[in-house]
Amino acid sequence: MSLSTLARLAGVGKATLSGLENGTRNPTLETLYAITAQLGVPLTAVLSGPAATPTVRGAAVSATLLEVFTEADATYELYRMRVAPGPGQLSPAHQPGVTEHVTVFAGVLRAGPADAPLTATAGGHLRWTSDVPHSYAAVGDEEVWASLLLRYPRH
Repeated sequence: MSLSTLARLAGVGKATLSGLENGTRNPTLETLYAITAQLGVPLTAVLSGPAATPTVRGAAVSATLLEVFTEADATYELYRMRVAPGPGQLSPAHQPGVTEHVTVFAGVLRAGPADAPLTATAGGHLRWTSDVPHSYAAVGDEEVWASLLLRYPRH
């Protein structure tokens, strides 16, 4: 796939994508998800390597990679997630069949499909298919602490 094609499909500027490839730009979480969704790979596929950082940040979400699990039928990524109070974050669709599982430890989280978000309080769990645009937002003035498990099926 060419740089131009990937940029167009991911909705990312060609200059931005070129800067990421050359190491002169730092991507946001939204940009990384848009790119990996078009490539059909888990987020961790672009985070591996000596210069990679295990924490990715978006408009409202900061997620630290804790573990990657690979099984015959899927790859799993486990993150510690913080959602800041204030405006939420819209994330692009992942590749078909990807699911997200969030367990909230503190705060109140509204997350899930952008057109039908779900809400969970501390001790609660949310699950949705994330092959559609989805959002994350802290409800109220308290930050949210949660675990995020992404399941990428193998095709």
